[in-house]
Amino acid sequence: MAKCGGSKRHAHMDVRVRVSRNIQRLRREKGLSQEDVAHAADVHQTYLSGVEGGKRNPSIDVLSRIAKALGVDISELFHKA
Repeated sequence: MAKCGGSKRHAHMDVRVRVSRNIQRLRREKGLSQEDVAHAADVHQTYLSGVEGGKRNPSIDVLSRIAKALGVDISELFHKA
């Protein structure tokens, strides 16, 4: 049982890393600063930095606002590279 839980935890971390990398990549591709995106998404810049660094676990609502600020559909945040 514990082994399965560990796998779920690993999968959870993979998704968080994927989302954080996609947010950072999309932001940079669009030439936006963290401050630009944070302001448009109504989150603090330090929070967005934590999301991009994989240290924060944002809600779906926050991810939706970040996606909107980036001009992409929220599904783009979950795409595998």
